[in-house]
Amino acid sequence: MLGTDANVVTLSAPLVETDFDPALNVLWISMAIQKNRPQNFSQLMLHSLQELIKHISENKSMWYGDDQDHPIHYAVLRSRHPAYFNVGGDLNHFLGCIRRDDSESLRIYSVQCLEMIYQWATAITRQSTTIALVQGRALGGGFETALSADYIVAEEQAEFGFPEILFGLFPCTGGMSLLARRVGVHEAEKIMRNGKIYSAHELEELGIIDRVCPPGAGESAIGEFIVEHSKRRKARHALQDAKARMSALNYEELNYVVNDWVAAAMCLTDNELRVLETLVKMQKSEFAH
Repeated sequence: MLGTDANVVTLSAPLVETDFDPALNVLWISMAIQKNRPQNFSQLMLHSLQELIKHISENKSMWYGDDQDHPIHYAVLRSRHPAYFNVGGDLNHFLGCIRRDDSESLRIYSVQCLEMIYQWATAITRQSTTIALVQGRALGGGFETALSADYIVAEEQAEFGFPEILFGLFPCTGGMSLLARRVGVHEAEKIMRNGKIYSAHELEELGIIDRVCPPGAGESAIGEFIVEHSKRRKARHALQDAKARMSALNYEELNYVVNDWVAAAMCLTDNELRVLETLVKMQKSEFAH
């Protein structure tokens, strides 16, 4: 949490913890650790984030505390898990839907993921500057969620990638559009199709990550960024708005991608399904605690 002021307001919700620092008008949003399951976008995690984003949007980026409303100038998304920001979609749910030939449930889940990322990338940034603090692995939808923030700060040990190509799929909730806003379509496609896991420094060199800092220094790095940014906050927010207008996310296009993704998922080969099944088993083993 930024600051240790006694006026810091803390609010908790299912799988999402919020801490508001009125000294700097910063809302810290932490994805809670999901015990005995992968640190991914479970339906409960998605619901928790959607409810919080809805609350912020409906209250026009104001946060109530100390018997008064405070403007949210900065919203920071991070994970409580020490090794993982988020590993993306619920692979076990994917596999179950495919095995049952249940394309509708798969599409409903995918649209829910899309809605969460789209609202985070558009509704919140109208009033606030959003920041992703990545201190562990951000894969698939986790990488997309980090990309949907206005700024990305990563600690050196953080890793990023889109491994979906390994089991015959591709990012379904804005990966191409979000990457293209930072590095162009050609580079975005290359990153999406190679299945490579990138280090934080590699993505900083490509211009995808805004700042890389030593392990454990993420919060202080964001504090330094906010102090500097706030000196010219109105001007910088106006530039942020201009950038958003020039590279606006097209919801209709994103929805087309979801439809294409569901169609591709329902046509995975037996070999691709075996790879997916192996990944599910590996995740269950890795996150069992």
